[in-house]
Amino acid sequence: MKKLKLTLAAAIAAVGIYACSTVPLTGRSQLSLVGDDQINSAAATSYRQLLSDPKTKVISSGSDAQRVKAIGGRLATAIEKYLKQNGYGDQYNFSWEFNLIQSPEVNAWCMPGGKVAVYSGILPVTKTDAGLATVMGHEIGHAIARHSAERMSQQLALQAGGAAVGAATSSKSSATQNIINSLYGVGGQLALLKYSRSQESEADRLGLTFMAMAGYDPNEAVSFWQRMAAQNTGGAPPEFLSTHPSDATRIANIQSLIPEAMKYYKR
Repeated sequence: MKKLKLTLAAAIAAVGIYACSTVPLTGRSQLSLVGDDQINSAAATSYRQLLSDPKTKVISSGSDAQRVKAIGGRLATAIEKYLKQNGYGDQYNFSWEFNLIQSPEVNAWCMPGGKVAVYSGILPVTKTDAGLATVMGHEIGHAIARHSAERMSQQLALQAGGAAVGAATSSKSSATQNIINSLYGVGGQLALLKYSRSQESEADRLGLTFMAMAGYDPNEAVSFWQRMAAQNTGGAPPEFLSTHPSDATRIANIQSLIPEAMKYYKR
């Protein structure tokens, strides 16, 4: 096993793909193998293609569309101010866009580079401006933490690790190789799932702080996630096999993070 770890480290170093960056606010170091310019450009292209697709119904007028843009603008202004004041200003070149899309899906997302979409199906759950800021702040948190690039980096590292495992076990019997490769594959995938849950929790933390900076009470996030939990009537997989925390775990974590977020709250 020790030889396996050394081989993996050597493989990553040999191809020169190892790099680190730091997540604002949380200070977590992360694997960063994909450049922001590259991924932001690709995200912008995908976003434009989505909005121009005849099947996509963008709601460009009305009170709900105005709310999405107004709340998004407040979040973006507060986030950019924080990043600049804390030495991250030069590391982010976001071109913010906020759009409301007609869809029954209870969802929202933020692509790298600040491309945000809110689906109309989530509005009955958000209810208030603070509820909508909770959703948008969380999704923007993923982008600020560069989670998409991090997941791509993890996949690259896994590919390099798989090659390293093959080299380390080449002298073993085929049965042994199959077992070790199988264990590595399962372990690797579960590790990514766990990392995804960690990313969700990190986005919750960032989102709470961002909404507080923008003038929305982070305490309202608890009510929103309780309403979201009530939407989950079809059951859920065991938490250790899920890319998201369980509803109870998420709500408990958010409650524990509120005191930190309140330090940034400006009414």
